This record gives sequence, structure tokens and C-alpha cells, in this order.
Amino acid sequence: MKQVVVHPERCVGCMQCMIACATAHSKTQTLFTAVQEDPLPKPRVHVGAGLYGEGFPNRCRHCDPAPCMLACLPGAISRDPDTRTVVIDPDTCINCASCAMACPFGVIRYHEDASAPAGKTVAVKCDNCLDRQRRGQVPACVEACKSGALTFESTGDAQRRKTCEVAKTVSRDAGFEQLAPGFSMLNTVKRTQIEMAHR
Repeated sequence: MKQVVVHPERCVGCMQCMIACATAHSKTQTLFTAVQEDPLPKPRVHVGAGLYGEGFPNRCRHCDPAPCMLACLPGAISRDPDTRTVVIDPDTCINCASCAMACPFGVIRYHEDASAPAGKTVAVKCDNCLDRQRRGQVPACVEACKSGALTFESTGDAQRRKTCEVAKTVSRDAGFEQLAPGFSMLNTVKRTQIEMAHR
């Protein structure tokens, strides 16, 4: 089963995934009109900065078992039986924040949302763009990510590809393999910053 896989070493911190996510979860689903909506759409993926300014796209992992689902007192959090995606029912959510306290990754936010009753603040998190998937599209964050930091694939495929990438780096006489345009310079800057910090 496919899911969004995060490759933090490829993230350049451009935040295009956040814009695409907010747009995909807006009423109009168009950036030009979404910025004028009330409530203003907000992303469900959040890019944070590491010690050296490197980006990290933080999103729901749809854990199994899911701590947020176990902590949800009114039963507003459930798992989609077809995709195994953990989803929140905005009509049932009582904004108690139990799920946010239980989430080890800090991905649940509270605000008004286009999917919720007007004026109601609810728990909001990544839903793997289920509506887009049902239309045969990939999640918005993956479509927007041009550096390959977010991919839509099975966990097995992602693990096999990562194993092959690591194996190539330890092969005898292996040279540096370019991940994507611009990564060589970005990684050099990061390495330099780390070296300077440890002097």
C-alpha cells in the first residue's frame, strides 16, 4: 500500500509542500482564491529547520497503533479501512487536545477548517489527501515537492531504494553520487557549518 515517505536529506526547505497542502484542503482548491477564504486554509505538513538551517517536512505517520486514536475521548479519530490512513471527524471532535498530547511527532494542530462546521475549532492533521487519491492523484505535498524529499510509494519500495543508495556509497572506489541538482552545494554548506560549529 502506498503512503507518503519523507526523505529529510533531500529537503531544501522551500515549503512548497505546505502551500500545496493548504490549497488542497481549501474550499476552492485553487491558490489564487484560497488566500481569500474564511477560514484561511492552513497546511497539514509543517517544514521545520534543523540546527544548520536544513529543512525537515514533518507530517503525520499514520501510526499503527495510533496514539492519537487511542487518546481521543469522543472517538473522533479513526482509521480508513482501505488506505489505513488515520483521519479525524471534525463533527465529532470536541477540541480537547488529548490527541495532540499523545502524538509523539507534534503534527496535530487546532484551528477552524473548511471541513469543519463554521466557527468550530477542531483538531487537524494530514489525511494523506484521501480525496485526491480517490480521484487518482497523488497527495498534494508529493506533487509539489521537486527535490524528492516527499515520495508516494510503498514502504517496502522505499526501504529497498534506500538500501541500494547506501550500498552504492560503501562499494569499493565508489564516488559521490549526485542526489539531485543543487544537493552537492547544499550538502557542502551543511558539512562546513557542522565542522565550524565543532571547532
